[in-house]
Amino acid sequence: MFALHPPPGQQRLPTFHHQRSLPRLPVPPLRQTLDKYLKSLEPLLEEGELAGEGSKNEELQKRAAWADEFEKGIGRELQERLIDVDRASQNNWLDDNFWIKKAYHEWRAPLIVHSNWWLLFHSDTSIPANVADSPPAQGEFGEWQLRRAAWLTMRFLDFKEKVDREEIHPDSSRTGLWFNRPARSVFNLSRIPKTGCDVLSRKPALKEPGARSIMVMAKDWVYMVEVLGKDDEILRPREIEERLAEVVRDVEERVKKGEKGEAVGILSADDRDVWAKNREYLLTMSPVTNRKALTLVENCLFALCLDAYTIPAPSSSNYVPAPIEAHVRNTATSPDGLNRWYDKTLSVIVESSGRAGMMGEHSPCDALIPSIIVDYAVAEPIDVAAFTQNPTKAQTGDVIFDADTQAEPISRVWERVEWELDGKLKTEIEEAKVRAKAVVDDSEASQLWFDEYGSDWMKKTAKQSPDAYVQMALQLAFYKDQGFFSATYETASTRLFAHGRTEVIRTYSTDSRAFVRAMLDPSVSAEDRYKALSTAILSHNAFTRESSTGKGIDRHLMGLRLMLRDNEGEGVKLFTDPLFSKSQEWKLSTSGLSEGSRFHGTGFGTVWPDGYGINYLAGGELIKFGVESKYSAPNTDTQRFKQHVVDSLREMRQVCEEGAALSAKL
Repeated sequence: MFALHPPPGQQRLPTFHHQRSLPRLPVPPLRQTLDKYLKSLEPLLEEGELAGEGSKNEELQKRAAWADEFEKGIGRELQERLIDVDRASQNNWLDDNFWIKKAYHEWRAPLIVHSNWWLLFHSDTSIPANVADSPPAQGEFGEWQLRRAAWLTMRFLDFKEKVDREEIHPDSSRTGLWFNRPARSVFNLSRIPKTGCDVLSRKPALKEPGARSIMVMAKDWVYMVEVLGKDDEILRPREIEERLAEVVRDVEERVKKGEKGEAVGILSADDRDVWAKNREYLLTMSPVTNRKALTLVENCLFALCLDAYTIPAPSSSNYVPAPIEAHVRNTATSPDGLNRWYDKTLSVIVESSGRAGMMGEHSPCDALIPSIIVDYAVAEPIDVAAFTQNPTKAQTGDVIFDADTQAEPISRVWERVEWELDGKLKTEIEEAKVRAKAVVDDSEASQLWFDEYGSDWMKKTAKQSPDAYVQMALQLAFYKDQGFFSATYETASTRLFAHGRTEVIRTYSTDSRAFVRAMLDPSVSAEDRYKALSTAILSHNAFTRESSTGKGIDRHLMGLRLMLRDNEGEGVKLFTDPLFSKSQEWKLSTSGLSEGSRFHGTGFGTVWPDGYGINYLAGGELIKFGVESKYSAPNTDTQRFKQHVVDSLREMRQVCEEGAALSAKL
């Protein structure tokens, strides 16, 4: 994925070379958006007609009349207001003015599961197998844990340095357009809770407190560990490891004394308004100590969560290696939500066995950017020789733990982050623990590894686009699971535009509905099913291209609605129509990343409490799905849905093999 040097014969270009010439995100033509919106309603109305809710044609004509009325009336004025916003925006009408607020910062639900994403790192081949099989005892830290944590820290910082220096060659077909503005802004960043609407911290200068440090969380204590040298150079892995070892020794000494970490971080897992009020109280009661602590947390490079345990694999698992299920649980939330700071943009999590992953706050960037960073960070396994004073005498597992180590002395450039708490705050922490545990216990997050075929077979044999193929499998699986269709959200990236973020691909369409109906009708032949699949995939590919090239509809519709002046009594039938809301009930919320060969999996929480959140990595021979739903929802079940996905993929393979063969004979 990474090209540190240009191909032979090509000029070296700075990483963000192509970003400087990207076009502005357009405000789509009003009629274009209205026509596409009306088209997206057709499958909803077709299902409504089957359920006796009225004639599809009559209901569609009603909405078409409202659309015409809107276009000729207030819609024209809203469009011009939005164009004025665009003309006044430095980079992008959507991102400069609305997106982060409306999509993230005004949302008051806790970040844990509801908003934050997670990535599971591949196992490090340098860690001996017996460490994973027999990790340290519960409550103990591991030597390979610190080694991997130090190595990952160095690799993350190395990536940051290369991006800051623009040393990664911008392959315009992939890397250059993925490394947009957020790639520079994910470090030294934190979300700050505010009543009604959160904000992002500003990027600190390196001389400011905490800016040269990572935040290390261990048994709910917080430490700042400097990882940049006096000349801003990245410390050697051995030096980082020693500093982490000193922190662990300090934690163990505190435990021996009977001390217990005050879990202030759990406050960041709470309802955003509750956390905002508690943060204000923290600062009011101690403007010096607590202000310093929060400044350090918000300024630091990223969080490193050292967990003094390794969650054991469950006794059984469904379509995934059992250890991966435990890996999901800890990376997404930890068993109880503790030892995390959910506002940090990046949190690297390392268990006592060295198993590692990352959880992140969603608002500054989409998970694509962190996935690229992680892909780089884990591309090289731990270099054991880098952790010894004399590399020629490297010894496996020779981690510096003891004070009498023969390694050269390293200054103790780390500090405890201290808090001043009163009885009220301690009560708030205990209550936040209960609420966070309830969120954790309600989340059924799991992985599915489908290894019977992958994107290679889809392209070569089925002759289909892998992403659209997977989306059709999810449509079929959802209907089997629920017995009805749902509006479906798939993420499309608008990285082709300056400061582009995302747009919606409305996967549920007339053609995807027809495909599912064909698959469930025993009277339909394999050939006709294959034709229905091919038609649905062609339509989906067209939707994807349109959404990625500034011709999507959902961001535009949102912008138009935001132009309404409620205080002047402006209203729109099209927007108050229950079908308008139903067309955006994303009970199936999906997103695909790259092949993800260096990830064990990914995931995010469902948007609707009675829906599914699906992230997937379509590899050549293996497709990895991250599936999340709520135990409290009576109609959803993650394990059941996984089985439906497997069944759907198997049935689609049979259809492709039989249907394509029959079509070839004609």
